[in-house]
Amino acid sequence: MDLFEYQARDLFEKHGVPVLRGKVATTPAEAKSAAEELGGGVVVVKAQVKIGGRGKAGGVKVAKSPEEAEARATDILGMDIKGHTTHKVMIAEGADIAEEYYFSVLLDRANRTYLAMCSKEGGMEIEQLAVERPEALARVAVDPIDGIDEAKAREIAETAGFDADTVAKLIPVLQSLWIVFVGEDATLVEVNPLVKTGAGDIVALDGKVSLDDNAAFRHPDHEELRDISAENPLELKAKKLDLNYVKLDGQVGIIGNGAGLVMSTLDVVASAGEKHGGVKPANFLDIGGGANAEVMANGLDVILGDEQVRSVFVNVFGGITACDEVAKGIVKALEILGDAATKPLVVRLDGNAVDEGRKILADANNPLVTLVDTMDGGADKAAELAAK
Repeated sequence: MDLFEYQARDLFEKHGVPVLRGKVATTPAEAKSAAEELGGGVVVVKAQVKIGGRGKAGGVKVAKSPEEAEARATDILGMDIKGHTTHKVMIAEGADIAEEYYFSVLLDRANRTYLAMCSKEGGMEIEQLAVERPEALARVAVDPIDGIDEAKAREIAETAGFDADTVAKLIPVLQSLWIVFVGEDATLVEVNPLVKTGAGDIVALDGKVSLDDNAAFRHPDHEELRDISAENPLELKAKKLDLNYVKLDGQVGIIGNGAGLVMSTLDVVASAGEKHGGVKPANFLDIGGGANAEVMANGLDVILGDEQVRSVFVNVFGGITACDEVAKGIVKALEILGDAATKPLVVRLDGNAVDEGRKILADANNPLVTLVDTMDGGADKAAELAAK
């Protein structure tokens, strides 16, 4: 789960990271009141969307009075930023910025550890800096057991090339950011910019935090951070049904059992789609290794509810998940949906109880269902039907 900036700010403050005051507003009038509560001086009106590049898109504006904050909020609320509509703004206290830095700690999947990245050049897109001037971005491995203690924080700051005085000021801040990372079970904690003020203080001026949903059972309070309005309704529905589903921008719905098989199915559908007008996979949906008829029916219900989907490819290799259970799920789902089910299904079954599964579908004789023998053949047929 990705957090809004104001939520990251609150977590930073909770764990002792130095931040500036900030208030959330959903209307221009609320923005004006927030600016007044912050002293009536200079504030920054910042669009709250879960995407980078807000500044370049016009979603971050300085205001020198409450009235100006109200006007800037009027401009920003409702703004579309890379496909994300701005429903909230944060009114942030103004800062006397002397220097801007960058810091993040994240999960390094390739090396199976954590990675801290730090630079004296903050405020710009870090991806651009990493490509154009990689030497300006320090990368320091962080041991999961030792974490960022004083010695590791010093190593990170010195590797980034900070002077001794700034290193000393950065050490406790980096340690506190590590506490956020570990204490909240995050996969990413990023500050850009991390600034030095005119008074020489280090302050986290912006924050990005991604929380690990696998650790949600340890953090019941995290559910309060979830913004349902910002989530894809199909993904939200799938989550409530405990389905491993990701919405994609395509026309062929995909259902499979096992992440590897589903990923392979996405590839063969994308390849087949090139021959049929460029149709693409519409989703990732793994019904798991022990799925029953109900799970299969739930998955089909979600996919058929996607307006972009024109056909569905069910690709199952029976192991723990028996093919007859999958077939029962398909039949059950189509019975429940009735006339609402209008999209063709291509079904490839193999493995455990395959004969029984194919017989169930053959006996049902639903005109929407086409049985195929191979994965490649199924992908081609689904792509062809979607193209039509």
